[in-house]
Amino acid sequence: MVYGGKPSTGCHLCRQRKIKCDEQHPGCRNCAIYGQPCPGYRSDGIFRNETYKVQQLVKKTRSSLSSGKQPGGHDLPTGSGHQRSPLSIYRVSDSTWEEKAICYFFDQYTICDETGGVGHLGFVPSLYAACRDQSSSDPASSSLRLAVDATALMALSNRVKAPGIVTRARNRFGLALQRLQEALELPVEAVKDETFATLVILSMFEDISGDRLGLTSSHTAGFEALTVLRGESQLGHARGMDMFKFAYVHMQVEFLLLRGKPTLDPDWLVDRLDSADPLQGLMILASRITQLLAEPSSASTSLASVGITKLASWIDSCRGLDAELGRWSQSLPDMWLPLATRSYTGADVLTYREMIIAIIWAHFRAARILVYLTMVDLFRTLASVVNSPGIHREAAQHEADGLRLSLDLISETCRSIPFCFGEIDLLGNPIPPSAEGTTRIRAFYVYSMLWPVWYTMSCGLATPEQTEMIRGVMARTGSELGIKLAIMLASYDGQGAMPSIPDIYSFEPTVAGLSAM
Repeated sequence: MVYGGKPSTGCHLCRQRKIKCDEQHPGCRNCAIYGQPCPGYRSDGIFRNETYKVQQLVKKTRSSLSSGKQPGGHDLPTGSGHQRSPLSIYRVSDSTWEEKAICYFFDQYTICDETGGVGHLGFVPSLYAACRDQSSSDPASSSLRLAVDATALMALSNRVKAPGIVTRARNRFGLALQRLQEALELPVEAVKDETFATLVILSMFEDISGDRLGLTSSHTAGFEALTVLRGESQLGHARGMDMFKFAYVHMQVEFLLLRGKPTLDPDWLVDRLDSADPLQGLMILASRITQLLAEPSSASTSLASVGITKLASWIDSCRGLDAELGRWSQSLPDMWLPLATRSYTGADVLTYREMIIAIIWAHFRAARILVYLTMVDLFRTLASVVNSPGIHREAAQHEADGLRLSLDLISETCRSIPFCFGEIDLLGNPIPPSAEGTTRIRAFYVYSMLWPVWYTMSCGLATPEQTEMIRGVMARTGSELGIKLAIMLASYDGQGAMPSIPDIYSFEPTVAGLSAM
């Protein structure tokens, strides 16, 4: 009989899953993000017979090390290009990689609305837990389980620079695609929340793993098709609205910043949104911008040949949208407004009461710059076909005014970066790095900031200093958090071919804080 040391005081579920418990009351955070009720804690220590268990673990460990495998059965990397995998620092008594990956993914990529603010994908942990606990074999439920498992494994693998579990992640990804295809072929399964959530998670896998083929996403067409299939009912409950917001932003990035061509007519859905809600109001404006940009881009001939009347009509529409964007920013409640402060470095910065608000502001600024650049193109075209001093003066005046506004918007985005990428807090004070020396910001916030800051950098108006600032922060946080899309965008200016997928495992592994996950 041996005393097992200080007994774990974690909750029963954390001890059963063999992960570290924060021992909060009435329930711990692990259970909350895992979508399970916390079963509570035991009141006193116990003695237990561990002799046989210890003997077996020692024997198993020795056998695994002598065969070149990690005790959990994972191959250790042997190539000269890699240091020893962080997988090997885990004790045998730790939880499985799948369990750690799920907790990491839910903590880093889902945001619960607990304080009256804006949440994002907060429904995923409970939906995943329901699919898992029911052991359902229907295509929608099983595709979601596999998609979450795949994305969680890929996210954790990239985060800790552990290529040994990438194969497992990609295997789950392939199975998830198979089951998703089965769900899409069945009318009842296709409209389920689990099916749409699968597409959401797989789109995140694509960006975390760096699997995009160029700038465009392979899932945009799927989002359009399912949005139409699910109809207006998806906006009638919190989970459906949350997924719709994610998918809608995904599609708008494709249509606006990347100049794609939508096939979905959003009017019938946009009419159901609440213009008084800041986020939904901006979504409505983004939809109108998309419709406006689709007309010139779909012209079969050059802009100069469409006629003066049409050009003037488009310019008036752009002016109207720019005015509406200005009113959007002026009508926000006080808690949504940026806070001008001085950081600990002495720089003038902008901070926000919530990170999600900062992200929405970044998208707003990118959209307004886009409208300005569109008006410049239209004015220049109009001036080239109309030999009128008045038109030329108006075009020049608009270009000068719009340029000043856009430079201010770019400056505001850059002043927001220290806060948005986890360098300072609300008051401008420095946020110390984690135990392993990396940023403490949650991965989803960086993921959501990528497209608007990339557009700010690549639109052609940013200064070299601003460009380098954005490149640097995207590359650094993308490397630390394991988001390959961030690293790819940091080295791409929108011209020529997209850079190849980065090998983040060639970076220096960070292992100091892994046991705390």
